[in-house]
Amino acid sequence: MKTPGALLEAMRETAPLVQNITNFVSMNVMANVLLAAGASPAMVHAREEAAEFAALASALTINIGTLSPPWVDAMKAAAKTASDAGKPWVLDPVAVGATSYRRQTGAELLALRPGIVRGNASEILALAAEGGAGKGVDSGDTVQTAEAAARAIAGETGGVVAVTGPEDFVTDGARVARVDNGHALMPKVTALGCALTGVVAAFASTAEDPFEATVAALAFYGLAGEKAAARAEGPGSFAVAFLDALATVDGATLDAGARIA
Repeated sequence: MKTPGALLEAMRETAPLVQNITNFVSMNVMANVLLAAGASPAMVHAREEAAEFAALASALTINIGTLSPPWVDAMKAAAKTASDAGKPWVLDPVAVGATSYRRQTGAELLALRPGIVRGNASEILALAAEGGAGKGVDSGDTVQTAEAAARAIAGETGGVVAVTGPEDFVTDGARVARVDNGHALMPKVTALGCALTGVVAAFASTAEDPFEATVAALAFYGLAGEKAAARAEGPGSFAVAFLDALATVDGATLDAGARIA
C-alpha cells in the first residue's frame, strides 16, 4: 500500500494527460488546477474527436454540467473508448437530479461503468435514484445520508464512489475511508469541485488501486485548501493561494498533513 504522498509524487513524475469533457464554467479553473497539481489538461468534447482523443489520454473525466445531445454522444463514445482501453474515467454527475434529461444521461453514463464517481451528497443520492435535496449544483444533504447510496453505486459499477463535503466519504463497496482535510472557503470559489474530479483522474492514471488513488487525491486537495486559507483574506485571494498551494504541497507534506480514517 502506497502513501498519499507517494501517489502524488508518482503522478507528478508522469504528468498524465487528462481529457476533460466538462462544463463551460469550470474549463479554465480546471485546467489551471491540473497544471498546478502536476498533470496536463486537455478540454476535448467535440463529438467528432472525443473518442479518438480518449485513446491518447491517460485518463478521462466526464462532467454533466453542460449538456446537449452532441455532448452526450461525445461523453458516451469517450467513456467507451476509455473503458475498452482499461484507462480510468471519472464521472462527475453535476446536478444529476435537477431534470429528467440529467437523470437519464446520468443513468446511461453509469451503465458504462465509470471507474470512479465523484459528487456531492445530493448528486450521489440522485444518481442512485434515492431522491436528494440538491439545489442546482449545491448539495442539500449531508455526506452521511449518501453513504448507503455510495455503497450501492459502487456495487453496481464495480468501481469507487467518493461523496465530497465537509468530511469526504470514499468506498469501493468493500473498503471505506473518510478524509477530513479541507476548508470552508473551498465551496466559495466556483468550479473547485469540478476541478477536483480532474485531480482524482490524474491520481488514478498512475496508481494501481483506484480506491487508494481517490483517497490520496481528496487528501491532497483538502490539504492544499487548508494551506491556502491560512494566507487568504477571502474567496478571491484564496483562489490564487490555492493554485500556489497545489503546486507546493509535496509528498512528505501530504503524508504529514493528510487526515484519513
